[in-house]
Amino acid sequence: MTMQLTAWKRALPNLNTPSTKDLSRINGSTALSLRSARSTANSGGYTVTCASPYTSISKSQKQKKSLDRDFFVSVLETSVTRRDAKAYMNKFVPLLEKKGATDFKQRAAQTGPTNKTKPSSTEALAIVDAAAVKKDVAHGIKPEADLAIQVPMYVALVKFRAPQEVDDATLDGVGRTLSQLRKLGLTSIVVVDCGSVGRDEAAQRQTATIQANRIAMAIDNYDTPGARVIDSPITIETPIEGDASPFTSRGLFVGNPHDLMAALQEEVIPIISSFGYTADACTVKPVNVNDAILALTRQLSGLQFLGQPTEDPKAIQTSRSAEVYRLIVLDPLGGIPARNRATGRHLFLNLEQEFPEVRNDLTAAASSDMGVQSSDSLQHLENAELAKNVLSLLPPTSSAVITTPQEVANERGPEDNGVDWALVGTRRGQNPLIHSLLTDKPVQSSSLPSERFRPLTSSTGTAQIGSLTTLAKRGMPLTILPDPRVTPWKPPQGGQRSLNLTDPCIDLPRLVNLIEDSFGRKLDVDHYLKRIHGNLAGVIIAGKYEGGALLTWEKPPGLDGSEADISSRLVPYLDKFAVLRKSQGAGGVADIIFNAMVRDCFPDGVCWRSRKDNPVNKWYFERSRGSLKFRDMNWTMFWTTPDLALDGQKFRDYESVCRGVEPSWADQKHVAD
Repeated sequence: MTMQLTAWKRALPNLNTPSTKDLSRINGSTALSLRSARSTANSGGYTVTCASPYTSISKSQKQKKSLDRDFFVSVLETSVTRRDAKAYMNKFVPLLEKKGATDFKQRAAQTGPTNKTKPSSTEALAIVDAAAVKKDVAHGIKPEADLAIQVPMYVALVKFRAPQEVDDATLDGVGRTLSQLRKLGLTSIVVVDCGSVGRDEAAQRQTATIQANRIAMAIDNYDTPGARVIDSPITIETPIEGDASPFTSRGLFVGNPHDLMAALQEEVIPIISSFGYTADACTVKPVNVNDAILALTRQLSGLQFLGQPTEDPKAIQTSRSAEVYRLIVLDPLGGIPARNRATGRHLFLNLEQEFPEVRNDLTAAASSDMGVQSSDSLQHLENAELAKNVLSLLPPTSSAVITTPQEVANERGPEDNGVDWALVGTRRGQNPLIHSLLTDKPVQSSSLPSERFRPLTSSTGTAQIGSLTTLAKRGMPLTILPDPRVTPWKPPQGGQRSLNLTDPCIDLPRLVNLIEDSFGRKLDVDHYLKRIHGNLAGVIIAGKYEGGALLTWEKPPGLDGSEADISSRLVPYLDKFAVLRKSQGAGGVADIIFNAMVRDCFPDGVCWRSRKDNPVNKWYFERSRGSLKFRDMNWTMFWTTPDLALDGQKFRDYESVCRGVEPSWADQKHVAD
């Protein structure tokens, strides 16, 4: 309530004027703001500095240590692998070095594995060091000559829906997380969506202004340079009839980007209300928040050509000043629902493959439900469509995070500041925004079996299965041959023609290249084709042969009996699971393939084997329902079949198949590993 009242007072000077530009505002503060501000006045040739009232040094130092500790814990709690840390540093460290942090590589090297520090902790410490360097540089004086080195900067577009429904403590946590993202190199642009609250446009604008100032105050509580509520840069024109493409204006474009770009160059987080100015009369009108975010995306991606001369060098430079790296949707409803997931949510959403299914499910739910549930389904659909449209304008490496303000706030109570929190089984979950920035992965993998999901405690104190956050990527198409929706994968019957790798629908040379690149070994193609001829169950191809899986029906050795008995005992076997080395650990390629295998192709279970020293085994252990290490062979058997150990005959068939499959490598094709 206190923050609401202060924000209302702070917003008063801006409610009666169409612009929020005011010389008394510094970093989002006004004369009524509780946040200290400094101003300078020139008197008789002397510069006089007016500082904030004196604050206890011990108190300020204590607060700073508390904020730093919380930031370090947020980073260290993230399960960062060496590959994740390298990808993050390759993306963000060059900007730090351009700003003068030339000693970063030496400082990062000092955090190398010189002792018994865990690899994940080592990588996280290097990331914390990078953020510390960024903070030191950001607080230093920036000469005029150094302005050019701030290009490009990485930006997150944040849609904050219904902030008026968020309490002060949660909003304070959101502000802290957005400040931490800035420390890690990602500056946010927050667009406020208060919906159609209020009786008229004036009341709606008043609510939006108050909420924008609440968000700015929450960010101002943590680290400089804080946030700033800026005048809307959106210009409204009459939309072209039938305009439905994200590449076109939809009647909105960024007509006045100067305040926005000035805030970004100062590393201030700009806060924008979902209003715009008409092009003809300069009248303030509410705009659709999704269309406003699309307009900002086009502007920052250099795809806006409406409202500015194409040859204007200043406009071109402005469009290149920032790069949209992430879309963040903060919605009380959380991530995109899924009817066939243990968590009830899409943890990872491959838009290229799954968006049609999501759209159909949410449309059907909206038409069948009544009242609030129908409205919620439509809101989820709006969020999914926004993610799809924004990511279609961005590079494939960009992603969208749809989550709740409560998960982003990720509150740690005062009683958790000691050491005891590490020993409690109900630890808070990882912050989804920090985790996704450092790893480009969802908080929990979407391919884990249901029993592997760690129960979390929600903001209301109730237990929930998995996270409410959805990480969406443009992704890639998925080809499954044969299509299990048309032809379910079943053991072959006598006289029935099965799929072959030499069929025209399969690009055999590219498939062989995928296998050899992934395994780092030469495949004996002739031997392999002969071995799987007649027992190929199907093929899964991700994208343009960036990843794939070959699955077979294997006959247990020594099996005799009628054809019906043989068919019932054929073992579903994952023969090859391959991802191009350049795509390993990125884009969720492996998860996409694995999910298709266990959900669509072999929902009743499948088995495979892997060398005991294979570094991928940790990934296999997490996704399997069971495993068995052969004492007399260098193989570990994995399976996803429920209750396999209770079926002795099936278990023995699985084991005999995994022991007896003959390798088809050109170097040691007849030697069993």
